[in-house]
Amino acid sequence: MPIDALVYLSMTVFSLPIAGIRMFKISSLSLSIGMSAIAAAALTACGGSDDGAASTREVALEFVAVAGHTPVQCGTLVSGLGTGSAPAQVKDLRFYISNVALLQANGTETPLTLSANDNWNLTAGANQITLIDLENATGACSNGTPATNAVIRGTVPAGNYVGIKLTMGVPFALNHTLYSDVTTAKPPLDIGAMAWSWQSGRKFTKIELTDPEGATGSWTAKTFAVHLGSTGCVGNPATGETVQCKAPNRMEARLTSFNPDQQKIALDVQALVAGNDVTKNLGGAAGCMSGGTDPECAGVFRAMAIDWKADGTGTGLPIAAGASQTIFRPIAR
Repeated sequence: MPIDALVYLSMTVFSLPIAGIRMFKISSLSLSIGMSAIAAAALTACGGSDDGAASTREVALEFVAVAGHTPVQCGTLVSGLGTGSAPAQVKDLRFYISNVALLQANGTETPLTLSANDNWNLTAGANQITLIDLENATGACSNGTPATNAVIRGTVPAGNYVGIKLTMGVPFALNHTLYSDVTTAKPPLDIGAMAWSWQSGRKFTKIELTDPEGATGSWTAKTFAVHLGSTGCVGNPATGETVQCKAPNRMEARLTSFNPDQQKIALDVQALVAGNDVTKNLGGAAGCMSGGTDPECAGVFRAMAIDWKADGTGTGLPIAAGASQTIFRPIAR
């Protein structure tokens, strides 16, 4: 029996007046309407309804590359890079984003549940990862792939969210496997170009800038590469050994004011290389390949807010949860 009917049966017309108290009658119709309204309001407040309305929210996080306020893409000249404000061509622009969470105003983190596994997304246990691929094999990106992916899609419980938290990197549990081993390296971890020499790990980023004039240009080092990845690793996963890395080098970013319906996430290559002369190599690998003493890594790791020290004693951990990072920011769609 409906709740409003039960209430009606238990509340008959008041009959005997009591001195000093004004009595009134509640009709069955008005009581029934009132109780139904209260029930509907309660369900709405809980994020559901009596007809099974969805209690989740779909989210699409769109990424774009910029240099300051200028869009960046393969085949287009990028200006104003590094300490010498040099022009460059993009040679590669790929990076892994993992374990995204939406933020509520009180700081509560709600993990994003990715859509089904595919060539760009993987959920394995408690870890979720997406490859963002902003190169398209044109221009100087000729060694890349025509296929691209700029969006992370998933769901969160219905609610009010004000920001987002993300990690640029591959979770430890998924990182140290042979990229060619189909039993352990599911897409998007099976890409040879993103393979890393440190104990079968992955490049968390493959962001490369090159001399716009090619081999005849004026750059003394023709490519400035930013390959973020774990370093100082020991242990061979191919023989069942547990891998341990001195510097994990996973970058965290926390955008406390972000609306995915109105904004997208910009990766700013100008901010990434702001502390370097991209046309020169001052030691170690060309650009920054996460070397613990490579001088080009000082500026890159500062932009990423990862602990790095010139004497190699950096921990490779995020500084203050990435609060001072400068490479990711929200921009209007």
